[in-house]
Amino acid sequence: MSAFILPKPGEWDGEVRPLFLAPMSGVTDLAYRLLAKECGADFTITEFTNSTALTRDAATSWRKMETCEAENPFIPQIFGGVSKDMALASELLSDSADIIDLNFGCPAPKITKICAGAALMGQPENLVSMCEEVVDRVDIPVTAKMRLGTGQGDFNAKEICQELEHVGIQRLCVHGRTLKQRYSGVADWDYITSVVESVELPVIANGDVVDSNSAKACLSQTNAAGLMVGRGAIGRPSIFGEIKVGLGWMEKEDLPWIKAHEGNWENLTETAQQFATRRWCWNRYIELARETTGLELKSMRGHAVSFTKGLPSAKKIRSIMHGKTSKEEFAAATSDFLASN
Repeated sequence: MSAFILPKPGEWDGEVRPLFLAPMSGVTDLAYRLLAKECGADFTITEFTNSTALTRDAATSWRKMETCEAENPFIPQIFGGVSKDMALASELLSDSADIIDLNFGCPAPKITKICAGAALMGQPENLVSMCEEVVDRVDIPVTAKMRLGTGQGDFNAKEICQELEHVGIQRLCVHGRTLKQRYSGVADWDYITSVVESVELPVIANGDVVDSNSAKACLSQTNAAGLMVGRGAIGRPSIFGEIKVGLGWMEKEDLPWIKAHEGNWENLTETAQQFATRRWCWNRYIELARETTGLELKSMRGHAVSFTKGLPSAKKIRSIMHGKTSKEEFAAATSDFLASN
């Protein structure tokens, strides 16, 4: 096992287990990954990226693979429908990566129509042989993320995971929904539990973990080796620290947005705490982007909507967007909005 991949643990008894930021297109850029780590995430993964595009030296795809010394470990995630491209892309990434993660969980039509992502769960033999080819090509650990199945017929993640254990995959992550479900319905933690029990590899549970209560419930039920948070972390990188505080893994006063707050945090209303938390996160994201990849207006606009979602008067951010063309002006205006409560 790698230093970054611990052996499968036993029954969960409240002890610390790692929290992962899920790979998400348009969300998990380098600055956001670094921010999530500062907020309490133990592992972060790049945006999922097309392996064929990487082998063809596509600049847009390689930009998603940007990293820096502060990102440790660096875990790029790739997808594709062609085994030789998956293997070659993994080899190209292996000099800078600590772990290669393979995506068999994305339900987006633009991915599944090329028989990649979750669509490969409908071709389990191809999925397993693809993983074996990648494992054989690189000298670093290879991990895989998948769903329960395609939704056509019985779930098959358990059988696939058993096969992947045999070909050398070192860690698994299972999202408790099918390709057909996409993000609807309820994540099936019962099936994730059966996957955990069926292999000797560490299995990370993904789906419907949105706070410390759901994190506790998921770990208690599945005994997973860790939890991956996706949609719950969009615009809320603070969720990782909040989960750790709720589970007793971290002291509340050690949360960076509380440490940075001038005055008594407990005197703030719940809404004021939300504004203050998100303002700290937004300002830190901007700082990290400046220090690494530089400010990019498209990414900033997407993150600004997410950071303000659910807050009172959040729709104002759209008028702020339309009124600011300078990146620095837009960053400052969003920060000012989050300071308005």
